[in-house]
Amino acid sequence: MIRAALDAMGADGGIAPLVEGAAQLSLEDVPIHTMLVGDQAAIAECLRRTRHDPTRVSIIPADGFVAMNEKPATGLDARPDCSVLTAARLVATGEAAVLVSAGNTGAVILGASRTFERLEGVKRVALCAVHPTVEPHGPKGDPFGLMLDVGATLQCSAEELTAFARMGSCYSRLVSDIEAPRVALLSNGSEPTKGTEAVIAAHRALAEADDLRFIGNVEGLDIPRGTADVVVCEGFVGNIVLKMLEGVSDAALGLAKHAGAARLRYRLGLALLSSGLRRIRELTDWKQYGGAPILGFDRAVIKAHGRSNARAIRNALRLAGKTVQRELVPQLRISLAAKTAHPRTAPSSPH
Repeated sequence: MIRAALDAMGADGGIAPLVEGAAQLSLEDVPIHTMLVGDQAAIAECLRRTRHDPTRVSIIPADGFVAMNEKPATGLDARPDCSVLTAARLVATGEAAVLVSAGNTGAVILGASRTFERLEGVKRVALCAVHPTVEPHGPKGDPFGLMLDVGATLQCSAEELTAFARMGSCYSRLVSDIEAPRVALLSNGSEPTKGTEAVIAAHRALAEADDLRFIGNVEGLDIPRGTADVVVCEGFVGNIVLKMLEGVSDAALGLAKHAGAARLRYRLGLALLSSGLRRIRELTDWKQYGGAPILGFDRAVIKAHGRSNARAIRNALRLAGKTVQRELVPQLRISLAAKTAHPRTAPSSPH
């Protein structure tokens, strides 16, 4: 039985969606026991109202949580026994195998940094995100690609980008079942000389790496096309791209809804396009994936969306179990220990 420590506090929707998601999972035939970490009385009351298997769910009390609008360091310093730190300690001591949280992203990363070690060869961890693509990935036709970093490390060196590429490729291979994931650097042009100094140097290093399927640089328009299975970038750029993708998909569905309400002929047109609109909704529904990993720690960490509903939490816990079953952290160690080129500082791009 895989024990997952779920930080049950701090999400946008409060405790209820997290407890309900864990409760739903407890009734399924999956070998996961969820340790709900947080306000003991509130969690117990929510469980009392929710059908669940009591042998697959337990409560671990914690003192407070870091709010979404709170500075991570301030919150963690003020509450050393808060939910995310308590959950991380359960994983550090081996009482749980994986940490899952839908709370303050900065607090999750900083809390994990204070509790776990980084893998050898990792200077900075990477916050990953799944993004919708038109072209399916892997043998199961997964409609999501992987992008890293999307906010943990704002500025990256070539060495850090190279490590991100290796970790992303390993994760995609293990979790998405893609035998040889296509790895690309996000840049402002496909040419090897395009991009920042770090991107140019990372391109040279990755092109020489025989343990990766590196396809070169991709541009922003390639991301939704699914040109690459793993897109590597600095956190500053990745976070902007991720928010833009979420905004565009929300806007497209919102425009369609508005048009349908405006005129009858628009509704008739939308009816003809209904299958396409359903496809857009499926592609942009991050709830079916649930969460994404924070890669680089010596323990497994899954970050769920702050707006997660019960379904998303259930899927995030499933994903957490999968990373443990497939030995993600040990496999990351092996991948990072592979032949590594040491990129030199590249000359500035003329573009």
